[in-house]
Amino acid sequence: MRAIILAGGSGSRLYPLSKVSSKQLQAVYDKPMIYYPLTVLIAAGIREFCIITTPHDRPRFEALLGDGTQWGIAIEYRTQPKPEGIGQAFLIAEDFVAGEHVVLMLGDNIFFGGDAFPRAISEFRSGAAIFAYQVKHPQQYGVVEFDRDGKAISIEEKPQEPRSNFAVPGVYIYDDRVVDIAKTIRPSTRGELEITDINRAYLQLGDLHVRRLNRGFVWLDAGTSSTLQEASAYIETVERRQGVKLGCPEEAALVRGFLSLERFREVLAHIPACEYRDYLVEVAAEAERHRR
Repeated sequence: MRAIILAGGSGSRLYPLSKVSSKQLQAVYDKPMIYYPLTVLIAAGIREFCIITTPHDRPRFEALLGDGTQWGIAIEYRTQPKPEGIGQAFLIAEDFVAGEHVVLMLGDNIFFGGDAFPRAISEFRSGAAIFAYQVKHPQQYGVVEFDRDGKAISIEEKPQEPRSNFAVPGVYIYDDRVVDIAKTIRPSTRGELEITDINRAYLQLGDLHVRRLNRGFVWLDAGTSSTLQEASAYIETVERRQGVKLGCPEEAALVRGFLSLERFREVLAHIPACEYRDYLVEVAAEAERHRR
């Protein structure tokens, strides 16, 4: 399984912050936004990544993330000259997908709680797998409708009159047909290649699997100034109360076995003195205790 993180777009909903840097490089509490989806995917066992961003922001992402070797992963980069829809990601990264199964995650979505993603990825065999999350204002999202037996029967993009309160979060899992399907999609009235149209194509093939996320799961869309602040406040609260960090790729890589404890300490030596480093020192000490 390979992973694409879509970190492009104009970031217009975050103006004027987006004049300074990419939306996905904004701080969510104490870490860049992109650390959160990256960490979730590493924790799910994925080691091959493609980051899609704008030509202007690509050097900044490369400076932040490098080639991923510090986390025991491999990161490639592609550019999206103009934001022409989520579905465009598969055309841009066609050579990266290269006939493999792929998960696409939006760089401004933050997830926390449970094992839904690792389980979905490990159990994935074919077709497409998406998720459904109950929200108060489904008009802002792609919306999935279920029949009485809980089977998905329709998907609509930002409908004025939603047929359910279940929104589709920004993470999608596909088999190797997704690139060919993306090539058949035509731009919507917004001029974009809609991910909903790709999902609908799999639904028509009878090969779309929808997993409902329970109430204990947290999904935050940090794409606006207000939701960015809300996400930061939430992350701060969780970290202070639980004493753990969310969105920490070093820790996820260590737990997954992508980094040995010795390599983890080498990475740690290159991080300057700060609260983030202090936390990783504690992680290393805990791992040492468990190894004895």
